[in-house]
Amino acid sequence: MRKAMAGVALIAALGLLTGCNDDDKGDGGGGSKKASGAGSSAHGGDSGEKGGGSGAQSDEAGLQRAKRKVTLEVTGEGKAAQPIMYMLEGGPYYASQLPFKKEKTLSLTPAQQKVGQLVTIVPGSTKGSDGMLRPAPCTITVDGKKVADNDDGKDPEGCKYKVH
Repeated sequence: MRKAMAGVALIAALGLLTGCNDDDKGDGGGGSKKASGAGSSAHGGDSGEKGGGSGAQSDEAGLQRAKRKVTLEVTGEGKAAQPIMYMLEGGPYYASQLPFKKEKTLSLTPAQQKVGQLVTIVPGSTKGSDGMLRPAPCTITVDGKKVADNDDGKDPEGCKYKVH
């Protein structure tokens, strides 16, 4: 019985190895696909080299990573009475010193380009000229264009935007 099981395991292993070798030969025949994928990933930079399989899928679909420069900003002076909370490619993150400015270049995948990547900022509170606490003014800009603000602090929900 053991000999039979060992024989079956050996045959299965040989079949897998033979199948792998056949796949390699098939890739050699389809080398033009790999070569074009490699050429495309060379245009994509490091991300194509690190994730060759996903880079090839993106290229076949005609979509590539898009870069967007995102700037989150909260104006004011001193320390915010409540912490500033922001989400920009992960998070949440917190800050308290005003004025606050955070810049990041996002590299959006094809899926993120379709559905968008949410960036938000809850500006915290600052003392107004009358001594009352109110939301600090916040803005979000993408590639130099203002896409969201909280109406100079009048909107307590802060700023949010889906970057495509």
